Amino acid sequence: MFVLKFMTESHFRSIIKGITWRIVGTIDTIVISFFLTGHLSMAVKIGFTEVITKVVLYYLHERVWLHFLKGREQTKTISFIKAVSWRTVGTIDTMLLGWFYSGNPLTGLKIGMVEVMTKIILYYFHERLWHTVPIGSVRKWFGLQEK
Repeated sequence: MFVLKFMTESHFRSIIKGITWRIVGTIDTIVISFFLTGHLSMAVKIGFTEVITKVVLYYLHERVWLHFLKGREQTKTISFIKAVSWRTVGTIDTMLLGWFYSGNPLTGLKIGMVEVMTKIILYYFHERLWHTVPIGSVRKWFGLQEK
């Protein structure tokens, strides 16, 4: 008998991962924005606007990756590549929000560039942690039997 197992994710799991990641990401963005602007109110506005924009973007990112993986195991290398692709999307969003709230494109650029490294590291560990959590995992088994 030949049996092939793979894991995919439910929509519920993608939503929960998005929420947990957004909590971590929002705190990081607020801290970086405050450090670079010196204005707590501006930092909070940037961070809380990201709650909306990034949950939507993250959900779409997860669904695209699930389509790309098509049942393949998510290795550490794939987690890293996935982290870089998400950070690209997330950084562009942060830069635009930083520019919008500060009125200065350079401020948005600075906030986005600083968070590139912190967010890649945080996202990698978020992915590896979620790789061990069974909530919303769908394991599928395919088998061929010889008679």
